[in-house]
Amino acid sequence: MIDDGIHEDALQHLIQQNAVREFVVGRCAWWEKWTFSVRLGGPHSRLIPVRSQREVIRTWASLTAVGERCFAVDL
Repeated sequence: MIDDGIHEDALQHLIQQNAVREFVVGRCAWWEKWTFSVRLGGPHSRLIPVRSQREVIRTWASLTAVGERCFAVDL
């Protein structure tokens, strides 16, 4: 469900606790923007999109912008 997601501030805490198993960046064809998701459980757990206070799914205009954000939160 799109309503399920992890807020960026909660993601920071999960990263610090080593709770995130996998990070996935994908391109949404119909938005022509990039999205960022995380997997918290085992390899068959679903991907949970990262969201912000304003957006249901946080999007970025370029892959470079996603990378800059990832380094900003010390992934």
